[in-house]
Amino acid sequence: MSIIKTDPLATAMPLSGARWPKRYTLLALCFLAAFVCYIDRVNISVAVIAMQERFGWSETVKGLVLSSFFIGYMLFQIPSGYLANRFGGKWVLGIAVAWWSVFTIITPFAALSLPLLIAARIGMGLGEAAMFPGAYNLFGRWIPPVERSRAVALLLSGVPIGTVFALLTSGWLVTHFGWPSVFYVFGAAGALWVIVWIAAAYNDPADHPRMSTAERALLATLQEPTGAADSAASKTLVPWKKLLTTPAVWALIVNHFCSNWGLYMLLAWLPSYFRKALGFSIEYAGLYSAAPWLIMFLTINLSGWLADVMTRRGVGLTFIRKSMQTFGLLGSSLCLLLAGGADSPLASVLLMCGALGALGFTWSGFLPNHLDIAPRYADVLMGITNTAGTIPGIIGVAITGWLVDVSGSYNSAFALTAAVNMFGLAVWLLFGTGKRVID
Repeated sequence: MSIIKTDPLATAMPLSGARWPKRYTLLALCFLAAFVCYIDRVNISVAVIAMQERFGWSETVKGLVLSSFFIGYMLFQIPSGYLANRFGGKWVLGIAVAWWSVFTIITPFAALSLPLLIAARIGMGLGEAAMFPGAYNLFGRWIPPVERSRAVALLLSGVPIGTVFALLTSGWLVTHFGWPSVFYVFGAAGALWVIVWIAAAYNDPADHPRMSTAERALLATLQEPTGAADSAASKTLVPWKKLLTTPAVWALIVNHFCSNWGLYMLLAWLPSYFRKALGFSIEYAGLYSAAPWLIMFLTINLSGWLADVMTRRGVGLTFIRKSMQTFGLLGSSLCLLLAGGADSPLASVLLMCGALGALGFTWSGFLPNHLDIAPRYADVLMGITNTAGTIPGIIGVAITGWLVDVSGSYNSAFALTAAVNMFGLAVWLLFGTGKRVID
């Protein structure tokens, strides 16, 4: 039986009345942080086409530049989760956005030297590593269980929406103002977000000075009961052994890796695929690359809404998480395999829409599962699983460039991604669960 079905908050609904719930403000700001995170991450996927032409890089070197970000991103996942658990998500996330915004702005200067550019991309990755552990820390305190699928879906909507925005605007900026302009414009956006965040965000609901009595009472029930984990010292005692020896945690680790393989491969290479394989201009490569991410935005929120509806109707979380993951990985794999034999640019674009649209359903499968199985340590667990989820950004993105160089097409990269998806699905169906397994 799902833990949600016995949770006293399982019937909680969004509060009515004239006053805007403060948890919605926090959720909106976290969404904007994810949006800024991805416009800063994705802009180079378009700008790198012009950079490659400017500096004479091979596809392999371009893959190295694109994948270097994920080295820093991977290295700081677990430390950022621990820091969020220890000090709270507000300051960890605020400092992280300021950090990666600085590295975004200095990217054009670093590009004068390939080693410096790679170092700058690694530094940017270190900052972005704290994005989701910081947000998950706050969600554990601010979001009731019955709202978590939708909240996680909205947070993660910043990924495709940020990607769409970056793809639509980066090509235009590169064409009209030169490739360095995208880094200056998007880096400045992060600085503006930090100013708003410092003024409006709070670590704990109890600290908010303008919250309604009803919402304060609702969110108070999310805190640890008296005597369970009250002291600051006890909050630092993360049960590392239990986290790393629980089968459900390893199912989550494997699926974060496998689901992210396709995500990062398409994130980094979709504009180049449309440019090289389909013959689009740089501007139109960015434009057409936006369509699959827009479809993904819709399916992420659709699946989050469906998951919370199913939860309120008493459907077990284990069934919900497994069904969402199954539909997402199977559907994405099928579209990628069909794309290998697509005979027109329109068919290729539609199949890429299907691949990312299906993948959006997995974000109501494995991604809210951190809050299901270990709500008190969701930030640390997110750091652990996203470390594994970052590896495809390093090896998957680089291997894609190598496969394109040696084979002359993207078909083998698509087939490899489908195989990775099927492995992840098998592990998830065997060991995944929606039950709380770590107190």
